[in-house]
Order: sequence, then C-alpha cells, then structure tokens
Amino acid sequence: MPLVAHNDLPAFARLREEGQNILPAEHAVAQDIRELHIGLLNMMPDAALRATERQFLRLIGQSNQIAQFYVHPFTLDGLKRSADASAYIERYYEPFSQLKAEGLDGLIVTGANVTGPNLADEPFWGPLIEVMDWASEHVTSTLCSCLATHAVMQFRHNQRRQRLPEKCWGVYAHRVVERAHPLVSSVNTLFDVPHSRFNEISRAQFDAAGCRVLVESPEAGVHLAVSEDGFRLVMFQGHPEYDLISLLKEYKREVGRYISGARKDYPPFPEHFFNLKAKAILREHRDLVDRYLDRGRSPPEFPEARIAAGLDNTWHDSAEGVVGNWMGLIYRVTHNDRCIPFMDSVDPSDPLKLVS
Repeated sequence: MPLVAHNDLPAFARLREEGQNILPAEHAVAQDIRELHIGLLNMMPDAALRATERQFLRLIGQSNQIAQFYVHPFTLDGLKRSADASAYIERYYEPFSQLKAEGLDGLIVTGANVTGPNLADEPFWGPLIEVMDWASEHVTSTLCSCLATHAVMQFRHNQRRQRLPEKCWGVYAHRVVERAHPLVSSVNTLFDVPHSRFNEISRAQFDAAGCRVLVESPEAGVHLAVSEDGFRLVMFQGHPEYDLISLLKEYKREVGRYISGARKDYPPFPEHFFNLKAKAILREHRDLVDRYLDRGRSPPEFPEARIAAGLDNTWHDSAEGVVGNWMGLIYRVTHNDRCIPFMDSVDPSDPLKLVS
C-alpha cells in the first residue's frame, strides 16, 4: 500500500499533485494491513530541507506496495536553522524523544552540509551518534545516505573519508558485485546512480571495516555497502533519491556562484548527464555570461527550462528496486511491536541468515 498522510506535512499534498497514491489517515485505519514506520532523519540545510524530504518520501512511496508506510521526519538539535525553517520543523517534524518512545521499524539518515575536514567537529556529530546508537538496539535496519555513511564509518569503524582530487559529480554506471544479496538480487546488474561529493570511503576502507560491498563503479567507487551482518546498516555513497533536475539545479547554483564571484572558475558539467544539445546551449550561455560580465552588465537568465526538457532519468527504477527490497526485508523480519526490532525467531546478528 502507499504512503499514509498521517499528518499535514506539505510534501504529501505535493506528491499527490504529482500523481502518487497518498492514502488518507482515516482510510488507512479502516484497512487490515500491516503498517511499517520509517524514520527520516533530515540533516540537510534549510535550502534543501524540503526537497530532500520530498525525494525520500517519493522514493519510499513508489518502491513497495506490501504495507502502509508511515514516514516520521525529524532532525537534530544543534543544527543551525533560520526562523522559517525552525517554525516548519516545529510544526511538521517529530521530536526524537517521541520516536524513541513509540519506536520505528526502519530509519533513513540523510546527508548534511559540513564546514571542515573532520566530521567529529560538526554540530551534528554527538546527536547523530546518539541516534545511531539507539537505532542499533531498537531499529531493524538503518539506511545512510552519503555524508551519513561517511560519519558512521568514522565513528563506528575509525575509517575517515578521504578527499578526492576533484569532485565526483554526475551520473555514473555501477555494477552489482554481490548478486545473491537480497537487497540487489532483483535489480539490474548494471545501473546508473548520481553522485555529488568531494570525499569518499574507498573499497579498501569498507573491506577493512568488515563491510560487504554490493554495488560499485570504476569511476565513482562504492555506492552500496552493508554492515558485516548483511542488513542492520545499509550505506549509500551516491544519491539514488535525486530528482531528474537535482544535478541541473546544482549546476545552476554553481554558475550563480561564478557570477557572484564566490568561485573563480566556471563550473564543469556534471559527468554523463547533459546530452550534446544541452551542452551546446550551456556553452553558449557561458559565452554570454562572460561577455556580459566583461561589460559590467547583468548576465542573461540561466536556460533551466530548455535544459530540463531534454534530460533523462536513468537511475530511479533501480533506486526503487533497492529501496523496495530494503523495506520488504524489514517487513519480513521486524516485530509487530514497532518498539521491538525483530521477530522472536530472528537472530539480530544475522537477521537474513547470510552470515552463518
């Protein structure tokens, strides 16, 4: 069954307008169907808070039809917020203390913006560890996205992310390297994933931590890995939740930073994303930008609509497959009581019977 609109979070109305099947709460309670409660720890900054929320809600809602999905967004104390974002969070998000009391079947942890090279110096560090420590005891499985993966690898396994020579930015082909694992057994063995990051955890670091790499790319490195038990911790380095225009929006922001003087060089194209026509349009726009700036004039408007019309999404179906498998596996082993992570017959150290 679909996402359940169990509160008045604006994202539900937005997704309904897009054509998604959003189930009203009063209809959900009338159905005798299993509920799954998924926490969404959203650490993204104000400008990306709502977009990230919608992206993960959309991915959850489109991925699996076996249960009613109640998604519970929350964030961390200590993250700097504007007055508007704080009011939004106060109205629509749930406090972590409430979720601890009521329980969760699964947890998704987003990325975050950072200000320095050491993640341990970031304001989210202590609160994130608190959430992850609680989840390791009380949540069936936790899915970490990009920066959250880097943080967990550092505080759990002492594996600090490494700075890349240049930004890993674009849409890259990935291959499934452990095809029998149930997270990936039903998806394409070769599929695309967007990436946008300056740092990475390498294959050697995942191996050293005892993690199992499931999906990787010769260009972008590891995308999907799991903890040694095969399921309790699922880690993404890419961004399969991205919308079709997410990388375009990011490129547009970087062009804006060039225009404002915040960056000295004109941004390169995200790799393997724009087609030849789009690149030609964007090169023409760059020439106009430089010409207008040289003359002290305001540059022309970025041709976002023209570019967006020709973009293709080559990653979403596989993303749905992986996330759908994840939620299906949670459904298989989680307890009816959302405060208890596993059925009585399930071994928490080997919940999918992959180790022994």
